[in-house]
Amino acid sequence: MTKYLFLSSYWARGNLMHPEIIVIGAGTVGAAIAYGLARRQRRVLVLDGDDRDHRAARANFGLVWLQGKGQNMPAYQQLSRRSVDMWSDFASELTDLAALDLQYEQNGGLAFCLGDDAFEKRRLDLQRLQNQLGGAEADWRMLDRAELGKLLPKVRLGPDVAGASFGQRDGHANPLQLLAALHAGILRLGGDLRRNAAVRQIVPSEAGFTVTFGNETVSAPRVLIAAGLGSQALARQVGLDIPLRPQRGQILVTERLEPFLPLPTSGLRQTREGTVMIGATHEETGFDSSATAIAAADLSRRTLRIVPGLAEAKLVRQWAGLRIMTPDGCPVYAQSQKHRGAFVALCHSGVTLAALHSTVLADAISAGQLPDSLDIFHQSRFDVPKAA
Repeated sequence: MTKYLFLSSYWARGNLMHPEIIVIGAGTVGAAIAYGLARRQRRVLVLDGDDRDHRAARANFGLVWLQGKGQNMPAYQQLSRRSVDMWSDFASELTDLAALDLQYEQNGGLAFCLGDDAFEKRRLDLQRLQNQLGGAEADWRMLDRAELGKLLPKVRLGPDVAGASFGQRDGHANPLQLLAALHAGILRLGGDLRRNAAVRQIVPSEAGFTVTFGNETVSAPRVLIAAGLGSQALARQVGLDIPLRPQRGQILVTERLEPFLPLPTSGLRQTREGTVMIGATHEETGFDSSATAIAAADLSRRTLRIVPGLAEAKLVRQWAGLRIMTPDGCPVYAQSQKHRGAFVALCHSGVTLAALHSTVLADAISAGQLPDSLDIFHQSRFDVPKAA
């Protein structure tokens, strides 16, 4: 901890009046990259929006997840695998620095299959992705109902449960603790974090970029746009046209229960406090982030097909958030060709990819150049070829 306090006091002496990198967006994506930049002793200024912004980071399910990611884009699976494999060291270091427990566990994760057809489809989907990875060792397996029952001795499964897929690298963490720890880490490493600093304008110049927020302006040689759904309009100001859409996801939370679910699943996870999170919907409703009774009923109905005993549990919370979705559901990492030094980073897997964002991506932005390995995630993949 001593070295971190030393760095913080060193960089705090007026240097942030002249930041090297401005990060627009203090959600999980922007905060993880800014944390990584601060670790590299970069003078970083992070601009958080206002309370009216759609904040995906505060409506997150908390999975650190690998299985099934990257269907038809195996590079996304490989990217996620790199991050998942770094998560333990990332969590340990951040916990030590911020003195906040991320509640990270990596004991594997499950995706329940309702019916034999769903079980077979899940197996085929995962095998297809495995084949696309070109011979990489499988880190998943299918569990029939009997095997699943042994893994979950305290769960009485519903009659429709045929089995589940098990991903050995999967895990979960507390997403709110993660975000708070990243913010604390940035500050303790000497970074600056401004609240209620919604960015209105980015003006490129030969010297870099001037960013306007509220009644203030600040300039820096580089700028990173990681403002979630607000990134689209800001990215256009630096010559980047990125197709995005919001997708609503709703989550239910039960009262605290005795521990019964030892592993996270793709739609259920029991937190360390004992509550059970139930999710999540995938709704194309534009920017409407309302919680609805219809969604609560649908989520409850599916959950009771898996764990009928939860019918006795009281629901204490329901919330909705908006995912940041690209046309193929995979991340966008890009640097503007027109205005070098302007970067954008967008994804809806900010928790899973946090470890990679704080290392690989922070290194690249610090160096001023994204690696060739990230070319596949450039938004140009969405460009429609012009007719001859």
